[in-house]
Amino acid sequence: MTGVALFFIGTLFFLWVSRRALGNPGSHGFFRFFIFEGVLLLVLLNYPYWFVEPISPQHLLSWFFLLVSIFFVTQALWTLKREGGYSERREMPENFSFENTVDLVENGLYRYIRHPMYSSLLFLAWGAFLKHVTLLNSMLVLTVSGFIIVCARVEERENTRFFGEVYEKYMERTKMFVPGLF
Repeated sequence: MTGVALFFIGTLFFLWVSRRALGNPGSHGFFRFFIFEGVLLLVLLNYPYWFVEPISPQHLLSWFFLLVSIFFVTQALWTLKREGGYSERREMPENFSFENTVDLVENGLYRYIRHPMYSSLLFLAWGAFLKHVTLLNSMLVLTVSGFIIVCARVEERENTRFFGEVYEKYMERTKMFVPGLF
């Protein structure tokens, strides 16, 4: 029952945070809502197993993914705040303020990957999934991963419109989510 209540509270929170984006199905924020929901569901389905055999190889990999997730999101937010600048974008009112950078950030993790915050969500989803592998969790983590890819592609279209050729060149020299791989 606690899991259901937490899912309901989490969903209300994500609905409130995503309220503007949900009104624009063409925005990356629209898809991000479903990522948040899927990750929340993975965490809540698997939290009873987080400390069952915590040093098994599967759980060690899970812990590694979860730590990478924390590192990626904190480093990405810090770099965006420090180097991105800020400008209101009337054509994208659903964006969070930290997303409306005026300068293309290419330092820190952004030197290697274009979407460290989505990478963080990807690592979080797979880390939670590895706590208790089931068919349902497998389908859920693959669905979340698909939404992350779609969300990143939509955001790349938005960034190309805003930054132009500079962003296209940036896309050519960086990976989407995992440095050197993908």
